[in-house]
Amino acid sequence: MKYGHLRMCFSPEVDFIASGVIGLIGAATLAHVRQARAVLFAATPIFFALHQFTEGFIWLGLEGEIRQEAQGHLVFLYMLYAQGILPLLMPLAVLLMEPPGWRRWLIGALTLVGAGLTAFVFRGLISYPSTACIEQHSIHYDNPGTALTGVAVIYVLATCSALILSSHRVVRWFGWLNFFGVVATLIVKGYAFTSVWCLYAAIMSTIIFWQFRARRINIREPNNPLRAAATA
Repeated sequence: MKYGHLRMCFSPEVDFIASGVIGLIGAATLAHVRQARAVLFAATPIFFALHQFTEGFIWLGLEGEIRQEAQGHLVFLYMLYAQGILPLLMPLAVLLMEPPGWRRWLIGALTLVGAGLTAFVFRGLISYPSTACIEQHSIHYDNPGTALTGVAVIYVLATCSALILSSHRVVRWFGWLNFFGVVATLIVKGYAFTSVWCLYAAIMSTIIFWQFRARRINIREPNNPLRAAATA
């Protein structure tokens, strides 16, 4: 399956319900954050929830309940987040939590790769028309400017590799589960792809919540000579 071809949930009701559940988990996750540098990573469930919410309205548009102009804007926003923002968001969130060292340098490099991909995808989305249609009880998205194999490889590299490189064990688990989720979506097509992805997003959100609740993500603050002198 090409990178520019995405399929998601079965109906607007499923998307709106998933959005509500994941959003609640996201809010609970943020409530357990104690360090500012972890906020972006902890907000991941909120972003997933907003993404699902957007697709709920895309479903309504495809069913003729939303104006065509508004539908086009929604499809653009949905694909921009799925294809362009995530490959920058994930490595950046990990970079903010990573202590100084070789891992931070590599994750920083992947963040730059993700930023470049974001720019490329944005160009493709504004240069070529994005389409969405109902296919086999799911939504089929396409844009010829982003449906490229090379883009898919860079996408997985920027998102999954940054997570897997993290010094935080929980973040690495999240990265591997993301990687296996991507592989599953490439292997399983049709109805199963939709089910796997919706369940995947919910499971990921739950894992992030429980790890922050158990305070298993502890960020070591860098040495600050001024702070040390003030507390001496």
